[in-house]
Amino acid sequence: MKLKQLLYTIPLAAAITAMSTGCNKSKFDINKNSNQPTDSTVTYDVVLPAAMHASGTIIAGNAGSTGVLGNWLSYTARSGTYAPNVIEETYEITTGFGNTVWNNCYDNNYDYQIVASKAAVAGAGFYEGIARIMKAHNFQLLVDVYGNVPYTQALKGSANPTPSYDNGLDIYKALLREIDAGITLIKAAVVTNTNANKNIATNDIMFGGNKTLWVKFANTLKLRMLIHAYAVAGINKAAEMTIINNEGTGFLGAGEDAQVQPGYKADRPNPFYNTFIANTAGAQTANNVYYRANEWGIDYYAFDGDPRQARFYAAGLNGMKGVTYGLPPITANASPNLAGFGPGLAKTNSSPQAILTASESFFLQAEARQRGIITSGATAASLLNSAIVESFRYIGVASPASAAATYQSNNATYPDVDINGAAQGPGGPVGGLFTILSQKWFALNYVNNFEVWTDFRRVPYTEVATNQLGTTAPNDAPNDRFVYGDGGGYTTYGPGPFISVSPQNVSTKIPVRFLYPQTEYNYNAANVGAQGNVTRYSRIFWDLN
Repeated sequence: MKLKQLLYTIPLAAAITAMSTGCNKSKFDINKNSNQPTDSTVTYDVVLPAAMHASGTIIAGNAGSTGVLGNWLSYTARSGTYAPNVIEETYEITTGFGNTVWNNCYDNNYDYQIVASKAAVAGAGFYEGIARIMKAHNFQLLVDVYGNVPYTQALKGSANPTPSYDNGLDIYKALLREIDAGITLIKAAVVTNTNANKNIATNDIMFGGNKTLWVKFANTLKLRMLIHAYAVAGINKAAEMTIINNEGTGFLGAGEDAQVQPGYKADRPNPFYNTFIANTAGAQTANNVYYRANEWGIDYYAFDGDPRQARFYAAGLNGMKGVTYGLPPITANASPNLAGFGPGLAKTNSSPQAILTASESFFLQAEARQRGIITSGATAASLLNSAIVESFRYIGVASPASAAATYQSNNATYPDVDINGAAQGPGGPVGGLFTILSQKWFALNYVNNFEVWTDFRRVPYTEVATNQLGTTAPNDAPNDRFVYGDGGGYTTYGPGPFISVSPQNVSTKIPVRFLYPQTEYNYNAANVGAQGNVTRYSRIFWDLN
């Protein structure tokens, strides 16, 4: 396990450039440059905003994970301007694939550990509480992507460079309590102009020191974990919901997006914009040329008459045209000819960067209500409607409530939109859970690709349908993965996500995890080796199907 290379910039105005950039080639080298501060000299209030900006980068500003998942989930595909990415498009991933999630989450959590430790000594409970919650957010992501990971012995630096791995379920259970501790600290924090919590309104670049929103975010993060582990007996969902209900603040609601905003602008653009749209000079990034609309995905929005299509995608020279994933390069599919990222995603270089949107919060609540994890209050149908409206609002559809109502009315009886929808063929899905997860796919397109990939992995199609429509087959026999499009009557290309058509591809299955980084096998061999023969199809603990 790599040690943290500390790269902090003291002024807040420059903090957004202090991303966690991974470690250098020598695993045990710690940056000793006397002109750069180390963890012994930086203060918790300086580290926090830089760490929170880095968290936004992890979710949306990394093509090596966000973009890869966007391709696998049929949102985007490689344009014909680029040669094939054989490893990605054949799903034959290696230990060198997707390492940025691992590196950046651990680097980011090292920062949060510094904040939590130093804030605890200083009595800055608000800072410590935020650090605990954000650290839990990253560990949840690490478990969802890699399974068992170092937790209890992690983040100790040179004191323990080869930490053992913890079971994913045990980590989830510990994170629930860590978040509770963060909530308690934040609620109890006293903020004055002179005490240890001073300047929290400035240094908290997500909620500006708003205690209520932090607790709502924390509760929503807990609900996300309960939903991920809905089929796992080792977590008592009723008991956990009792804790949330007794706390009483609830979840993120309408307009309450968890977004970081340290002051993004043209020369310091937000992570998504800087990665997928344009660089600081205003030039199109290579990723913007590479990632273009996936034919299956963009056409599915059109099939449903979904106004979000024009917000998620922007027309190319040939209009709203996508490309089949894995297709060998041809001139017709050159990047300028294809649709690219739209204004609802690109927004502006100064837009805040989302961590967890209100739309996702309502989708989680809707599923929890549908499954009986939430047992009172708004119905699953009402919560789903709120999720759709919030999706329309977030990406900038005009008059979101009325536009969402029209969209739902135009797709009445179809279960990919209508929660009371009827089956479109023998054995096909009806509304309910199928609708919630289908709409979540439509809503979180490059807003949170990690969450949609988790949905795809954790819910089998057999949970919503007894057999496929007609003679079409699921992309992941025997129905142990969620299948999009089929139940909504979208049969133009078959069910999705659409499997790569790369000539070298012999797989019909999308990987259900990333592999442990090669650096772990090089430098923490005994502990990573204890995880057994891990393949791209080794299941995460909540994947029981």
